[in-house]
Amino acid sequence: MPPTLEELGIDRLNADDRLALAEAIWDNVAREIEQSSPTEAQRQELQRRLADSVARANAVTPWEVVRARAMARTRPCLFSSC
Repeated sequence: MPPTLEELGIDRLNADDRLALAEAIWDNVAREIEQSSPTEAQRQELQRRLADSVARANAVTPWEVVRARAMARTRPCLFSSC
């Protein structure tokens, strides 16, 4: 079981420092993942998804559309409790 925030003393940091720490951890994990190669199962899944997206080009939603929909749903929550 991983250590808790309390055991590491992270709970005593202010919000800005906790956020900076979270970003540093995220960046570290991302670098580690980028440096690793996908497993054979992951490679096969990527190939399957690519073939599916090529075969069904009309079924793909562009990222810009997905992002706009997500932002539209969250925007009202910025200034009110949801």
